[in-house]
Amino acid sequence: MISRVLSAELAEHAGQRVKVAGWVHRRRQLKSVSFLIVRDRTGLAQAVVSGDLPVEESVVEVTGTVTVNPQAPGGVELTTPEITVLAEPAVAPPFDLYRPGVPAALPTILDHAPVALRHPALRAPFQIAAAGVAGFRAALDALGFTEIQTPKIVASATESGANVFGIDYFGGPAYLAQSPQFFKQAMVGVFERVYEVGPVFRAEPHDTARHLAQYTSLDAELGFVRDHRDVMAVLREAIAGMTEEVRRRAGQAVETLGVTLPEVPEEIPSIHFTEAQAMTGEDEPDLSPAQERWLSEWALREHGSEYLFVTGYPMVKRPFYTHPDPERPGYSNGFDLLFKGLELVTGGQRLHRHADYLAVLGEDVGPYEGYLSAFAHGMPPHGGFAIGLERWTARLTGAANVRSATLFPRDLHRLAP
Repeated sequence: MISRVLSAELAEHAGQRVKVAGWVHRRRQLKSVSFLIVRDRTGLAQAVVSGDLPVEESVVEVTGTVTVNPQAPGGVELTTPEITVLAEPAVAPPFDLYRPGVPAALPTILDHAPVALRHPALRAPFQIAAAGVAGFRAALDALGFTEIQTPKIVASATESGANVFGIDYFGGPAYLAQSPQFFKQAMVGVFERVYEVGPVFRAEPHDTARHLAQYTSLDAELGFVRDHRDVMAVLREAIAGMTEEVRRRAGQAVETLGVTLPEVPEEIPSIHFTEAQAMTGEDEPDLSPAQERWLSEWALREHGSEYLFVTGYPMVKRPFYTHPDPERPGYSNGFDLLFKGLELVTGGQRLHRHADYLAVLGEDVGPYEGYLSAFAHGMPPHGGFAIGLERWTARLTGAANVRSATLFPRDLHRLAP
């Protein structure tokens, strides 16, 4: 019985009769001979065919002899093939999937995502994202972290104000979680070091190329830190691990997109927020997109790094659980990581003493009782960060819009497919 061989493995079977299976990527009919290009998850295989050819995107099995041909994809092709059609498309794809470029605008791609993403260049970002997640997990596993899974339905919108989705929960109010922040802090008291890969939801009113209503967050939290710099060191390891796993597992996708993977410095350069403001000549409590771009260009020029930490953001722009800088209480032990001109990661040291939370929140702590219960029983100094997977992938691949790195994006205008 002949078992299936993947297109990337064909060269190992020269002279043998094998079976490949996949989709008809392209048909090329010449006067004396025809070629059938079959696409599977690893690439393309060519078969030399006589007679009628199944239409593009038909699902087929092709059994033939592997014959060396330097002109064929992978240097081999299938000769004397037998073709079995497993399924035929009911309609044609919205554009030719065999063309090297993508002859369609982003709305067309998103509207027809189940078939459009079969195009190798449109599929590649998601292969890169998958490798990045694997690298994130591997890097943190190696540092003694425990992976957790936390609820995405919560009882109150307590973390960051109004940008939440309210839902009906058995006749009562509930909300989709904006982040696993409170849960991962509580789990520091159980495991010391935790991480999660999961969806988060933001009722995001901004209709831009960088905002989504749902995205995948790579979260981490660790205990027994000295300050935010320990958190930054772990983040560096996570980013380096993600990049290396992309290099190892998604090399073909990187090549398809013509991407050059960035080097992650052993120590990512860092500047304080006040320095950043002085360098850019602005005096606001947060960095503008223009400042982020300027600072990234400066880091690349002066340090040869496409990454830059900005530390010490004003406390007024950080969540209530952020730990202030003991030397400059108006500024935080928080940071952003800029990557290629855009904020990629936000993180920092958190408050850990129960009394500090009571002082910050005041008398009305009702909505926070569950959250504060962890700190009432003793919590170590800790901190963490969150990476937006789609934003990281978009920056890594040079996508102009984060939706190009998002499976079935959800935003102000899109709830389907």
